[in-house]
Amino acid sequence: MGSLPDHVDVLIVGAGISGVGTAYHLQAEAPGKSYAILESRESMGGTWDLFRYPGIRSDSDMYTLGYSFKPWTGEKSIADGDSIRDYIRETASEHGITDKIHYNRRVRSAEWSSADARWTVEVACVDGGAPLQITCGFLFGCTGYYRYDDGFTPDFEGTERFTDAGGQIVHPQHWPSGLDYSGKRVVVIGSGATAVTLVPSMASGPDSAEHVTMLQRSPSYVLSLPASDPFAKIVRRLLPEKAAYTVIRWKNVLLTTAFFQISRSAPKLVAGAIKRGVRRMAPDDLDVDTHFTPRYDPWDQRVCLVPDEDLFRALRSGEASVVTDDIESFTEAGLKLRSGAELEADVIVTATGLNLLALGGIELVVDGEPVDLPERVGYKGMMLSGVPNAALTLGYTNASWTLKADLVASYICRLLNHMDERGYAICTPVAPAPSEPTEPFIDLKAGYVLRSIDQLPRQGLRSPWRLHQNYARDIVLLRHGSLEDEGIEFARAGERAVPEQVPA
Repeated sequence: MGSLPDHVDVLIVGAGISGVGTAYHLQAEAPGKSYAILESRESMGGTWDLFRYPGIRSDSDMYTLGYSFKPWTGEKSIADGDSIRDYIRETASEHGITDKIHYNRRVRSAEWSSADARWTVEVACVDGGAPLQITCGFLFGCTGYYRYDDGFTPDFEGTERFTDAGGQIVHPQHWPSGLDYSGKRVVVIGSGATAVTLVPSMASGPDSAEHVTMLQRSPSYVLSLPASDPFAKIVRRLLPEKAAYTVIRWKNVLLTTAFFQISRSAPKLVAGAIKRGVRRMAPDDLDVDTHFTPRYDPWDQRVCLVPDEDLFRALRSGEASVVTDDIESFTEAGLKLRSGAELEADVIVTATGLNLLALGGIELVVDGEPVDLPERVGYKGMMLSGVPNAALTLGYTNASWTLKADLVASYICRLLNHMDERGYAICTPVAPAPSEPTEPFIDLKAGYVLRSIDQLPRQGLRSPWRLHQNYARDIVLLRHGSLEDEGIEFARAGERAVPEQVPA
């Protein structure tokens, strides 16, 4: 990492899976553009470097979570966090991206000037030192959509009684190094992807807990997939590496898309099929209706994946159990439940979710006017109305994040090249007509989304203001669709970039 330049054509914020992928696409598809990556943490990898809880792994298959330009060659399609982090680092190293990353640099604010056709970005030095400033022609947010420094924990009554008596409370987002839970009673509060990962991991192995209880207020849909894809093994033996990767990737894309579409069009059918699968995997004495029958339809929230039935193997062995109840309070010995039952615990893990944070909390100002994100409408799921020369990566909620990240990066490269060819310096998305309805930017009903939905931009009901959740459709729109349409305006340097904005 060299010194931070004074100016770059494109400033990427975030050195996770999206930021590294975006850097590759810039180098390959817009090679004349200079760029730098600012990362607020001390290492690359984003989510896959931050989370260190036991069993951390992908909740999507690696043939679609992996980059389109770098085939995933690992044995497992549901991979552990260390392997994913190494894959990101290897990608950065292979393509000369590592030297473009500036660590411990947190972007606080960015102010756009139409007169200069550039952003002035204020950067805090997390590791000490005076704030820095850098200018850029295009600002690219690859920050994800949750807050890295603070996970969500409800206000539970009596937590101090538990900790004062020697108990430990841990949030997965802040897993302490060297936490010893071997031989201890563990309660994991939650039923989502993190909880179903933690429970079997903590319940088995040489350092396993005495017993792990998954305590959930309400159930989630849970599917089991093979950790290693049998189809992938066959195809990789028959075809060259890149061809095999393409075939496997598209097989998984089509299956995932079909599952989502059927879930939305025939939710009872899919819910019944998932429930039958759970009955097959669960212990005979487990009340599936109580513990694995959600109150919502499939894909109203993300469906949880478990590799090789590991959660259900832990339940069948008696190493783990599941309880569905509300928490009344923490006690000196554990938890008192609304039903009157009590759970004894030495360690309680609050796998209770995330806090959303759009654009990493960066404060945006355009020609002297602060940008209020809830008043903005998304353009093609990657830009915001009235915000010139800026994009953000927001992956799919119903498929692998990187599928959309690759498309967004390639589209922005096309856009930058198009602007150079036409002599444009400024591109500004515009909102749809005030008469057109809008809806939340993210269409999931998960708690972490509903808690923060009013802080996020909106989306329209039609293109180009619609955030599609369909990879095949997005390929047509983003790789081959027009770059000039009713949702965007272009200008030359010195011209005012921002048309009149009407709040959504």
